[in-house]
Amino acid sequence: MAAEERVVVVGAGVAGLTTAVLLAEAGTPVHVIAEQVPGVTSLAAGAMWGPYLVEPKDKVDQWGQRSLEVFRSLAGDPATGVRLTSGIEASRAAEAPPEWATTLPGFRPCEATELPAGFTSGYRFTVPLIDMPVYLDYLLQRLRAAGGTIEQHKLASLDDAGPAAAIVNCSGLGSRVLVPDTGLRPIRGQHVVIANPGLTEFFSEDTGSSPDLLCFYPHGDTVVLGGTAVDGESNVEADDKAAADILARCTEIEPRLAEARVLEHRIGTRPTRATVRVEAERRDGIVVVHNYGHGGAGVTLSWGCAEETMRLAGS
Repeated sequence: MAAEERVVVVGAGVAGLTTAVLLAEAGTPVHVIAEQVPGVTSLAAGAMWGPYLVEPKDKVDQWGQRSLEVFRSLAGDPATGVRLTSGIEASRAAEAPPEWATTLPGFRPCEATELPAGFTSGYRFTVPLIDMPVYLDYLLQRLRAAGGTIEQHKLASLDDAGPAAAIVNCSGLGSRVLVPDTGLRPIRGQHVVIANPGLTEFFSEDTGSSPDLLCFYPHGDTVVLGGTAVDGESNVEADDKAAADILARCTEIEPRLAEARVLEHRIGTRPTRATVRVEAERRDGIVVVHNYGHGGAGVTLSWGCAEETMRLAGS
């Protein structure tokens, strides 16, 4: 294969790997170039399917629903790290449930006795939970099985990704420099991973735009506790105080978490902009397709955005 016949995907987070898998399995020669394999921000995700403070709504709805279909199909295979899990999303105010939640299996309003102290409303549903280290490894295996190749390397610009028939930019926050996109900003997220003391259901608080999140997602032997959403912060060093606060918030809801062993801290920077960018342009005669800016909804939108990206790349 001549280098100019391949499609180069820049980035190996969930957006890049999902797109690369679809391209490779469609018979397109694919080469992934990424500074981190897999991407650290995707590794740090919780991750529960659900649109999270992201626009444009009409496209997000389409991308999210398509991704939901795929995750439901993957949940039958333990090797994917995807599980269909029941649980509760609750609010301390009398909030109406988001439209996307009302369509999920098992949706119903919670009885007052099901809610923790201090919460006034909530609803129960079943949704895919994704164990990200397992899931990203699964995507890497699918990509390699389909003939895709991977190069761990930091690019200074998208021009350095060639020669290629097309370039797909899934570089996340790296697009601030590679595009460059000055409208892209980081939102720092931190999770604490603990040994599972026996939880089988998730819990999530609707905290709106607060930087202090409250959620716990069981993934078999582990539970991911969250979290934070610090706008404009790009530091990915572990914050001991933030971790202690996360543990305290979650333990108040589920006391069994108090004695659980802490396994690791996961920190990433959600690549956020006013709207998700999935569009094509031409640079020096080469089609460049952008797929980035998903904020906290990268996993939720991954398959829908990847399919649109593949169409735009002409594959």
